[in-house]
Amino acid sequence: MSNTPHELADEFPEFADRIHELKVEDAHFAKLFDDYHEVNRAIHRAEENIEPTDDVHMEEMRKRRMVLKDEIYGMLKQ
Repeated sequence: MSNTPHELADEFPEFADRIHELKVEDAHFAKLFDDYHEVNRAIHRAEENIEPTDDVHMEEMRKRRMVLKDEIYGMLKQ
């Protein structure tokens, strides 16, 4: 398992300009972006044992990140 953070700029490099545009212009996108980064950082801290968590919570966080990422991707493609 990789402990590399899943930053949106790395996940969607082809949408870098669109990400910036939507963060500024769309409050809903900005909230999704912030929520994604919050859960992504929490997962990374748990994976690095900086803030350990149990398997159930880790799975919930990963599912949440996936849902957010899917919604963000959908908005980027519009």
